[in-house]
Amino acid sequence: MRAGHRGFTLLEVLVALLVFGLIATAAAEVGSNYITSYERIRDKTLAGWIADNRISELRLEEELPGISENANDTEFGNFQWRVTTAIKATAEPTMRRVEVTVSKYPESRSEPYSVHTLSAFLGER
Repeated sequence: MRAGHRGFTLLEVLVALLVFGLIATAAAEVGSNYITSYERIRDKTLAGWIADNRISELRLEEELPGISENANDTEFGNFQWRVTTAIKATAEPTMRRVEVTVSKYPESRSEPYSVHTLSAFLGER
């Protein structure tokens, strides 16, 4: 190499590209994990609110609900959800166990997957 020319050798460039590639891969993985975590927390929060709302609706009814199970689809937070409410008997005839399962429909609109389940007890006033 002549004294007047300066620059990087091919080996130095390849090592620099390797280091940059490793850093970019790690950054992409961290970003992907952040997005996945955000979506999971968002879905869990929205599903929790839906389940709380359903149990509050049952508590506001005049009479103790009968033993049953039903499912309704609803839209909440720009997403489609299936809310399954199971009202079960207890050893105490004036109380019911309520289990609300909230499932989210994926964007492909196939079968929903369960996100959150909330249980509560309702009694006569």
